[in-house]
Amino acid sequence: MSADATAAPLTEQQHEELRSLLGAWALGACPRREAAALERHLRLCPDCAEEGTRLRDAAGWLSADEPLDPSGALRQQVLDWCLSRRPAELPVPAWGAPYAAETAKLDALLRDLGPEEWQEIVELPWHGGTDRLRPAEVLSHLAAVDGYLALSLGLPDPVPAGPGPAAPAAGAAATPGPPAPEPAGQPAPRVPRQGASPFSGIVDRTERLAAARAGCSPESVRALWRRQTRALVHGAALAPGGNLPVDYGFAALPLRDAFVDRAFECYVHGEDVARAVAYPYAPPAPPHLRQMIDLAARMLPEAVAALRRAGRPGAAGPPGPDGGGRTDGERRPARLLRLVIDGPAAGEWLIPLDGPTPPGNRAGYGRTTEPVAAMVLDGLEFCQLAAAHRDPDRVPVGEHGDRAAIREVLRATPLLSRP
Repeated sequence: MSADATAAPLTEQQHEELRSLLGAWALGACPRREAAALERHLRLCPDCAEEGTRLRDAAGWLSADEPLDPSGALRQQVLDWCLSRRPAELPVPAWGAPYAAETAKLDALLRDLGPEEWQEIVELPWHGGTDRLRPAEVLSHLAAVDGYLALSLGLPDPVPAGPGPAAPAAGAAATPGPPAPEPAGQPAPRVPRQGASPFSGIVDRTERLAAARAGCSPESVRALWRRQTRALVHGAALAPGGNLPVDYGFAALPLRDAFVDRAFECYVHGEDVARAVAYPYAPPAPPHLRQMIDLAARMLPEAVAALRRAGRPGAAGPPGPDGGGRTDGERRPARLLRLVIDGPAAGEWLIPLDGPTPPGNRAGYGRTTEPVAAMVLDGLEFCQLAAAHRDPDRVPVGEHGDRAAIREVLRATPLLSRP
C-alpha cells in the first residue's frame, strides 16, 4: 500500500490552503516544496485534480500566441542555430532579410491588438501632408504598394481592377508562377506627367484595396497581408540576383532596392501604428538599418535635384537644364557632401550635390574634389528625416563646411517620403 493511501486526512483549513495553490501551480509559478505537496494531494482528491487540469489547460491557451517581449537577438540566435544544423532550402537573399524581419515584427504587434485598438487613428506623415488611417487600412496601403513587387515576381496583384490605370507589370505577368529571367540593366526613374501627382497611382491602389476589404474583419485583413508578405519573401528567394525591375509608375527600381524600400516603409508605418496604440516598437537590426540608409543615401542626389526644380526654400542655387544647378557644357568640379551616420549602423557616404551622376560616366562628368561639407546624423534620426517624421531645421546634426549645402541636403531628404 502506498504512503499516499495511508496519509492522514486533511483538515478543511489544510485542504483550502492546498487548493489555493492551484492557480500558481497551473502557471508553473509554485515553489518546488509546495508543488510537491499539492501534487500528492491531487492524487487523492478528484475534485482538486479536475480543477487543476482545467486551470493548466487554460494556462496553455494564455500562451498560445507569440508575445512581443522576446528580443530579436534571441530569435536570430535560434534561427542561426537551426540553419547551422540544416541550411535553408531557399535562403532569403541579404537584401530580402530586412523586409522579412520588418513584416514579422509588424505582424507580432498586430496580433496583440484588441478590438478598440484596431479602431485607433494612425497618423502617417509624409512630405506632402499627413494621412490618417486605421491599422487595417494601413495594411491595405502596404499591401497595395507591395503589389508592385508581386507583379514583378509573377504573383497575383492584391488590388482589384478599377477604372484607373492598372499597375505596370514591370516585365512580368500578374499570374502565379516562377519569376521572369532577371535583366542585367538598371531601370531608370521616369518623369511623371506635367501637373499630375507622381503618387496618384499609389493613392488610387490604396483606396481600391481598402474599399474591397472594408467588409472584412481586421484579423482577416491582417491574415491576407501576412500571406502576401510571405509569398514575396519566397519570391525573393527564387530571384537571388535581385535585378528584376519593379515599376512604381513614377519610378522603377531593381528588385533588391525595392525590397529594402518596402522594408523601410513597413518599419516606419509599423512605428506609426505602435505610436497610435501606445505600444513599444523596436528599431530595425543594425545590418538592416544600414541597407535602408544606403538606399536613401543613393537616392539623395535626385531629391536634391527635385528640391531645386521645385524652387523650394533651401535650394542652394538656380537649377540648370538637368535640375542640378549645372549646364551640360560646364566642366567645373563636381561638388560632394560627406554624410556620416552615427550609431549601430555607422558608415559614410559621398552625396553628389550637382544632380545624379549619369550612368557609365562616373569619372568623366567633372573632376571629383574633396567634399565641400560634412554632416553627422544618428542613423535612426536620418531614417525618420527621410520619412518626413522630423523637421529638417530641428534635427540634431553635426556640421562642418558649407552650411548652405548641408541645409539643402537636410531639406531635400524628406522628399524621399511618399504617401
